[in-house]
Amino acid sequence: MTAVLFDFSGTLFRTESAESWLRAVLDETGHPLSESELTRTARALEAAGAQPGGAEPVELPADLAALWAVRDESAELHRAAYTGLSRRVPLPDPRLHDALYERHMSPAAWTPYPDAEEVLRTLRERGTGVGVVSNIGWDPRPVFREHGLDAYVDAYVLSYEHGVQKPDPRLFAVACEALGADPRRVLMVGDNRVADGGAAALGCRVHFVDHLPAPQRPDALLPVLDLVG
Repeated sequence: MTAVLFDFSGTLFRTESAESWLRAVLDETGHPLSESELTRTARALEAAGAQPGGAEPVELPADLAALWAVRDESAELHRAAYTGLSRRVPLPDPRLHDALYERHMSPAAWTPYPDAEEVLRTLRERGTGVGVVSNIGWDPRPVFREHGLDAYVDAYVLSYEHGVQKPDPRLFAVACEALGADPRRVLMVGDNRVADGGAAALGCRVHFVDHLPAPQRPDALLPVLDLVG
């Protein structure tokens, strides 16, 4: 393998819990809730699927279904989809829905998986190209920089910058071209069998990891080093 492509959320990084997400925004904006209210509201936001990088909606509202299907094709669609879900949950101030969306883009809202740095650093030392291919509506480069991982990434291919989202093979093709790599010698690593599995259409090998909280998944990325050889 001459290059490895990684998904972002659920693969290299994990977002904070819904409760941490809500608490950070409430603290920053001065909208206190009791602990029981905070817990209840966080659970409602999680069930709604309102946190990007968090849980999928338990039940997707019919009026948001079309938007949800293309949410990663632009920054505007992404924000509209997630704030649309968030607004299904009552909050102390309507402005908090946008504040929650802004919070999820903060480097403080993300934690790299424990083995991410070792795997990316080792790939760099071996001369293996590294790309990040993500269905996303915002720029995660500051997250990588803040956590010291940006130096190991050669190319970012983000759905909202290209108007194409995984599993469309065109997004993986852009990444392979950016790395100067033959797709047949590229490994795609992700947590979504459908979205990330789209790389197989180009001839890429695909390896999956589970989207778990970071402390519960300390070493799932390490096998990548053996797969690359």
